Amino acid sequence: MVRLTRIYTKGGDKGETSLGDGARVPKTDTRVAAFGTVDEANACVGLARLHTSGEADAMLARIQNDLFDLGADLCTPETPDPKYPPLRIAEGQVERLEREIDAMNEKLAPLNSFVLPGGSPAAAALHLARTVARRAEREIVALAARETINPAAIRYANRLSDHLFVLSRHLNEDGAKDVLWVPGKNR
Repeated sequence: MVRLTRIYTKGGDKGETSLGDGARVPKTDTRVAAFGTVDEANACVGLARLHTSGEADAMLARIQNDLFDLGADLCTPETPDPKYPPLRIAEGQVERLEREIDAMNEKLAPLNSFVLPGGSPAAAALHLARTVARRAEREIVALAARETINPAAIRYANRLSDHLFVLSRHLNEDGAKDVLWVPGKNR
């Protein structure tokens, strides 16, 4: 378990930070960008939760915990035979997102256009979380192009943005309150 006794350490005052394995890297490192953007997505999910309750809130609570798991996964480089096995995203976490997406999607009205962020405060907040999750996914893919990472981390990030999109539609009365894009409407 993590125990924090001091919030500031001054260790980053020269533009570096520590990874999960203790290595020091620049704060501009691709790995730091990836787990930092995951943290940002988690904060956006937290804002969305201010507008949810019941099962939607329970799903988002699970996602927030998973996002800390994902951050822990990304901040610890893959090494053969590590002294302490690092926390990694598991395929079961990806599968849970898929099951939840499928269950919500069964009730949704089909889409005839792209959905604009809005409709309800919860849906608007989830769209913000979705776009940050997509950015996190791009950062994770960029990291994977340079270093070996857990493949389930990419799959989780990809499913997460889909989940947040479908949940936003679900919270917009199963799509009835979606705000749809009308191409060229304001010409």
